[in-house]
Amino acid sequence: MKEYNYVENVYELVRLIPSGKVSTYGIIADCLTLGSARMVGWALNQSFGISPPVPAHRVVNRKGELSGRNHFPTADTMQKLLESEGIKIKDHTIVNFEQHLYNPCEKF
Repeated sequence: MKEYNYVENVYELVRLIPSGKVSTYGIIADCLTLGSARMVGWALNQSFGISPPVPAHRVVNRKGELSGRNHFPTADTMQKLLESEGIKIKDHTIVNFEQHLYNPCEKF
């Protein structure tokens, strides 16, 4: 990874998550070996409008729940973006979560 600040490193890792896959706040935090899942969530809350875009909708909690959905423009934006990538959602949770899980740390 390049020498960025923590927030930029979060963005760089999240940009590695391919369409149709998701990662978790905890996995991203573990990749960076500094900070916590909450810090990752805080960073992603600041990412709207950043260029190049940060696909924050691809980061969920450790149970596969769309816990960050209320931080998007509408409460269903996150779900709609994931569904447009072929991910099924039921009751704000990813169906077959493990099948869609991606660890961007494996790229480094």
